[in-house]
Amino acid sequence: MPIEYDFHVRTLGNPSVPSPITYSRVVGDQIANYVQDDEHILYDIEATADHDAKSYRANELLQKAGPREKIYFKPSHVHAGIVTCGGLCPGLNDVIRAITRCLWHRYGVRRISGIRYGYQGLLPDNSIPTIELNPDVVDDIHKIGGTVLGSSRGGGERTSDIVDTMERMNLNMLFTIGGDGTQKGALAIAEEVERRNLKIAIVGVPKTIDNDLAFIEKSFGFETAVAEATGAVAAAHAEAHSAINGIGLVKVMGRDSGFIAAHTTLASHEVNFTLIPEVPFDLDGADGFFEALRKRLERRGHAAIIVAEGAGQDLLESVAAVDASGNKKLGDIGVFLRDRIVDHFKSIGMPVNLKYIDPSYIIRSAVAAPNDSLYCSRLGNNAAHAAMAGKTRIVISQVHSVFVHIPIEMATHERNRIDPESSLWRDVIEATHQPLVMRNST
Repeated sequence: MPIEYDFHVRTLGNPSVPSPITYSRVVGDQIANYVQDDEHILYDIEATADHDAKSYRANELLQKAGPREKIYFKPSHVHAGIVTCGGLCPGLNDVIRAITRCLWHRYGVRRISGIRYGYQGLLPDNSIPTIELNPDVVDDIHKIGGTVLGSSRGGGERTSDIVDTMERMNLNMLFTIGGDGTQKGALAIAEEVERRNLKIAIVGVPKTIDNDLAFIEKSFGFETAVAEATGAVAAAHAEAHSAINGIGLVKVMGRDSGFIAAHTTLASHEVNFTLIPEVPFDLDGADGFFEALRKRLERRGHAAIIVAEGAGQDLLESVAAVDASGNKKLGDIGVFLRDRIVDHFKSIGMPVNLKYIDPSYIIRSAVAAPNDSLYCSRLGNNAAHAAMAGKTRIVISQVHSVFVHIPIEMATHERNRIDPESSLWRDVIEATHQPLVMRNST
């Protein structure tokens, strides 16, 4: 059933405060312009030549992000909070820096608090002090990995306690930098804020290194992750190429979506098998993975394999536990494949030399690559503009190269996954020359 689009953006009230940022209202005068609330783009741009023209309702269109001529908050009254949640990801510090500097330099906001260790920092029983943020504090933080605020999983379900803390702090806006669980927590916080009739803007910056949030064309940190993973693949390929029946196996992030594995495959040009959650595979049998790998080794003498962490979970023992963010704990497909490959080829009298590399935490803690750092800066700036204009219950996204406001409900509605019939997966098949399907007929 196709998803019903509802991109309506909520606001805290009528923005009537003149913005301290001086831009132009005139198109064509060679001066940067304000963005108007009635400026939108289409999400679904696919069409056929004989497709009838369609009119669109406002809630079917994506509202453009950017600075407004009239804002909701008086800058001198603003107390902003910034929180980073979940696992590490390249670019977290870049986003913190951009939000802080935009609020400080462009709007004149002088009270910006860094919430430490995710939503745990907003829980009263933890007694975790905040960090005062200003340009002196954040100017150089983009040069280091991780997050200067610290991060954690969980705590977001204690919505009432969190909003109690926000009230005590007199926060006017909260910037939530995190993935699916973080933004679902932000939505619950926004709903509680509304129930209490509070005027607090909740604006998210989507962080998912797996690139799996819906309506988020590209999540920050993804390009850096691909670059770092490509280096791991190069090492695995070198090891494999230098040994008799050498196999290099690399596990990368990707719980539900194989975007990092797929893009790394295309970037490295050295991967022979790409295994992702969206495309099931068998190990044994005439059409299974082991037989395809055997043929590759007989033909070329070596092989490089990249596997996303969520791939092949049906092959492992089911794990019922969940982590603090509510995500189902996965079996370790990397270690499982490593051992099963060695055992299988030993059993058929064809010993292999396998090297296994798991660069996950090296990738997560890396400093953002230039393209990611640039992207983080623009996401952070647009988040600051949105909050100052009184937008709430949204995340900032880039769609068709345009920065837009996406309601949190839509961004967390479902996971973004690779379509096995898409051009991306077709390109992966063409790059690896792996079989179209590695499953046995039933």
